[in-house]
Order: sequence, then structure tokens, then C-alpha cells
Amino acid sequence: MSSSKELANAIRVLSMDAVQKAKSGHPGAPMGMADIAEVLWRGHLRHNPLNPQWANRDRFVLSNGHGSMLLYSLLHLSGYDLSIDDLKQFRQLHSRTPGHPEYGYAPGVETTTGPLGQGITNAVGMAIAEKVLAAQFNRAGHEIVDHHTYVFMGDGCMMEGISHEACSLAGTLGLGKLIAFWDDNGISIDGHVDGWFSDDTAKRFEAYGWQVIPAVDGHNAEAINAAIEQAKADPRPSLICCKTIIGYGSPNKSGSHDCHGSPLGDAEVAASREFLGWPYAPFEIPAEIYSAWDAKAAGSAAEADWETQLAAYAAAYPELAVELKRRVSGQLPADFAAGAQAYIEQLQANPANIASRKASQNALEAFGKLLPEFLGGSADLAPSNLTMYSASKSISRDDASGNYLHYGVREFGMSAMMNGIALHGGFVPYGATFLMFMEYARNALRMAALMKQRVIFVYTHDSIGLGEDGPTHQPVEQTATLRLMPNMSTWRPCDQVESAIAWKYAIERQDGPTSLIFSRQNLTQMPRTAAQLADVAKGGYVLVDCDGTPELIFIATGSEVELAVKAQAELTAAGHKVRVVSMPATDVFDKQDAAYKEAVLPAAVSKRVAVEAGIADYWYKYIGLNGKIVGMTTFGESAPAGELFAEFGFTVDNVVATAKSLLA
Repeated sequence: MSSSKELANAIRVLSMDAVQKAKSGHPGAPMGMADIAEVLWRGHLRHNPLNPQWANRDRFVLSNGHGSMLLYSLLHLSGYDLSIDDLKQFRQLHSRTPGHPEYGYAPGVETTTGPLGQGITNAVGMAIAEKVLAAQFNRAGHEIVDHHTYVFMGDGCMMEGISHEACSLAGTLGLGKLIAFWDDNGISIDGHVDGWFSDDTAKRFEAYGWQVIPAVDGHNAEAINAAIEQAKADPRPSLICCKTIIGYGSPNKSGSHDCHGSPLGDAEVAASREFLGWPYAPFEIPAEIYSAWDAKAAGSAAEADWETQLAAYAAAYPELAVELKRRVSGQLPADFAAGAQAYIEQLQANPANIASRKASQNALEAFGKLLPEFLGGSADLAPSNLTMYSASKSISRDDASGNYLHYGVREFGMSAMMNGIALHGGFVPYGATFLMFMEYARNALRMAALMKQRVIFVYTHDSIGLGEDGPTHQPVEQTATLRLMPNMSTWRPCDQVESAIAWKYAIERQDGPTSLIFSRQNLTQMPRTAAQLADVAKGGYVLVDCDGTPELIFIATGSEVELAVKAQAELTAAGHKVRVVSMPATDVFDKQDAAYKEAVLPAAVSKRVAVEAGIADYWYKYIGLNGKIVGMTTFGESAPAGELFAEFGFTVDNVVATAKSLLA
């Protein structure tokens, strides 16, 4: 029978071989953490390589994602559909084994990691989802939602600020099924970390309310196993501090930054094989090693046992079982689309001039009745973001059965935790802050878009209309940069109807995140025909038209749509033919067919004016180089909103004058 050390060495040699073949990569972390991985994956992790999406599997997150060959080796050895040829294609174009773990490329990769700190934060989100789903569905004698979230993390994850945000909240919420392993090897790319990372990490996590298990020998299987057992027995989240040697097994480079982010070199690979007593050729794993690692039978048995439990649960609680299966599958309730559409039509028939942030709250009130999977939150701004509604129930350490998280002032952490919640399944997460502060969270938004997750980012106080708080709080370029992010859908609605349609779109979207951008100030509801109402969901549509071919087209979003409509009325009275296009979501409009886009923005009409209280430059793609933009080219100022709009040219007079400069 193969020993733990031999089984761990299989990880080491696969990792150094793949990095060497690719001529790039990070062999140090996989070689240093191989012993920890062997104990966890073979002795504790509940998973089924034949069904990587088993709902009650334990989650494993490699937060220090640069050590990706550790994860790929584990997946390959334990029986996932990841072949030795896939490992040989490490870091190559279109391979299933990219340089950092990418969600959706290989089975068993639970999240995209690489940007340090986000993996542990995703894991906190997963652990939140497990705790809340369990509180909502488990019943006495039926622990149908019951799994752990395990995380590997390095010094870089510890140093990144987002880990402080997430781990602090994890302690507050008492996420006892979250177990993190800190690879305490004292090395980063620049060398020995004691010159720039001298925190007392154990005390830091104790202060958060975690159980801390210090000074575990990361190369001693018995010590590692005992630490995991201790962690699983404690109701607090646990940090297992593992003292390891980076690049363990490399006789000349272990313990130094030389093996952190570079191949070992052919000579050192050969020396490492000799040191480890591994007589096999590159990428060769003996049959007995594969047999000892194979988790397919045990995983299938674990899932079958859970299916038996699920059947008993379904017999006792049939409605709950059906609902749990629906939610875990990610399918919306059958009546959602019809109910949402009825609400939208009701809004159009009953005009109200309200801020779009209030319209957003009203939409949450209506849609929340249809969506028990809503899991909302705000970064300490619920009274301003208006993210709570009558059925919102706060989640706490002692009662996790609610549907609303108070994330505290943690915009980046909130956003990455929502990604983890979405990846876990069972929820449609949304979370809010002021639009300006999406800047803190931008990289988490990018990860949501990259992973194609249904996450809803709610942003209020959308322009200089924020007013007296001044330019530090007034977004100018943020909406444009959100629109530039691939696979991020960005909506800036002009009234309560467009706001509800934006929410419906975000909820129904299955292939990526949505940013919803709402105003602080009241907005006038626009009249629409039934055909126009249907066209809102296309991202851009003709809101006000003229007889025949227009001479000029206004394109506007949000609070500036009303300006464009009033300017159109003045120009029409003066004998001009002018069209107003409301474009709440440019990315959605861009996806429409050519005929529709031509019908809204005819190529022959080159005289165009874009009106938006955001950075001007974005709009040239729609107006051409000869068009005009009423927009921002500077930061804002501190003053009442009305004065600011006048100061920066967002008046009917200025919009009309800008149009006339083209019509002359």
C-alpha cells in the first residue's frame, strides 16, 4: 500500500513536470502543500468525481490560484474528467488547465482564482450560502444541506485587504463549516516575507472570532489530520496554520523564492525525483498510486447515501424538497416571468414620479414575493440604497434563516462574497453601495463577468445629482467603465418602468452579472405604447418620435431622458423633426439584430446628440465623430443637485442649443 508521502509526491512530480513542460508556472506552492492536500482530499473531502455538481459536495477553493497545478493534479488523480494529456497542456492555448484555475474550464474547479484574496472571499460566500440554505431547508432529523468549505491560502491572500473584510464577517456570522489552511512558508515572489509581512496572523483571526490551530507541521500527515478533525468539531470558522517548506522535495531550491514563480529547470527536476525517491518518467504515475487516489467509488457512495436522505426528506417534506431542487438547479419559479410582466404593465398604467432607487425598492417588494431565492444585502447603506423590503429578514450568527446580509462597510468583500454565493447555488444574490464605491469592488465585478455568474450589483446615487457630498462621492466615469467590462450588463433606467424591467432582466439573465444604476433624485415617468414597453428590454428604443425621417436623434439615459424629451418638444415646436432614444442598457442594445438597431438609429441620420450626466467620451460609438455630447469632462463639485446640473450644462436650454448647433 502506498504511503501518504508517496501519494503526496504524485502531486509534486505532476506539478513540477507540468510547469517544466510549459516553461512557466509556480511549482513551489503545489510541492509545499502536497501533504496537506493529500490528507484533506483522501481523508475528509466529500466529493464525487463522476458528478462534480453534486449539490451537497464539500467545496474546495485554491485561493492561492497561482499554485493551480496542485488543483489540477488533485482532480486528475482522484478521477475527474481531466486527463494526463490535459496536464501536459498546462498553460497552453485553449487547454483545460490554464495558468490560474478558471471556472468552467475543468470539472471540479469551483471558482476562478488568481487575484489574491478573492478565493478565500468566494469561500466565505459559499459558506454563507451553505449556512443560510441549511437554515431555510433543514428540518429535525433531516440535515439535507450539510457540507464544508475548505480553502487553501497563502501569504499573498493574507496580505490583500479583501481577506480582512471577508474573514471578519465570517467570524461574526459564525461560519463553522468554513476551514482555511494557511500555507505559512514565509516566502513570496520578492523573497522572505518577514520584511513586509510581520502581522501576528493567529491573533488577527482570533480577534475575528475564528478558531486558530497554530504551528501545524504541514508535512506531517498525522498532525494535519488531527488539525482537520479539531477544526470540524468547532462551531467557529477555523484557520489551520501550516508551517511548510515551499518547493518541498527540491534539494536546491526549496525554502526560497527561486521555486515560487519559475520552473525548477531540467537538472533540478531530475534532482527532485532522486530526492523524493520517484523513479518514474515525467507524467508517469504507477497504477497503485492511481488506485489509492481514486475517489470515484467513495464519491458515488457518498452521493447515493445523500440521495437516500433526500428521498426520506422528500417523503416527509415534499414541497420543501421540490423547492430545494428547483433552487439548487438555478431555475426561476414558473410564475416569475408572468408575474414580473404584470407588475411592469401595472407600473406603466399608474405613473409615479419617484427616484429610481425607490423604484428599485418597489421592484424588490414585488419580485421578492415571487423569488424566495433572493439573498440581498448592502455595504452599510441599506437606508440609502433602499435594498430592504417588507419581507427582508436579517441573517445573523444565531438565525441564518433570513434573506438579507448586512455586509458592513466592505464593498469589495461584499461583491466577491456574492460571487461565492452564486457559485454555491440556491440563491440569486444582490448587493448594493453608492455607484462611486464600485471602484473598491471592481475586480470582483470583473470576476463575476469572467465566470458568467448571475450576480446583481445595485448602485445608487448615480451622478452629480448626488449633490452636496461633492466630487469624492459623485460618479463621473464609473457608468462608462462598467459598460466597457466584457459580459457585464449595465442598466441606467429613466423611470420606475425601466427600473422594473432592468430588475427583471438581471434576474432572468443566466450567463453573467448585471449592474443596476439608480438615481437619488425623483424622475418623471415617461408615457409609452405597448410596443415601446416591449422594446425597453432591448436596451434601447424610440421613446419619442417625429413624422417621417428625423433630422436629429437624441440618445439619453437615466435622469437625462426627461431633458432630451423636453428639448425635443421645443425643437419640434420650432419645426424640426427630432427623435428621442432612451438607451438604458447599451450592451443589450448592441446585441440586437442589425434591422432593429437601424430602425432605432438609422445610419442616414448623422446628426445626433447624446445626453448623460457621466463621462462624455463613451458616447462617440453611437453619435460618430460629428455628433455632440452633453456630458461630463471634469469631476463634479459640492453643491445642491439643481445648481450642479445647471453648472455643468444639463439644462433644456443647453441641450436645445447643442442640437441647434448641428441643425444650423
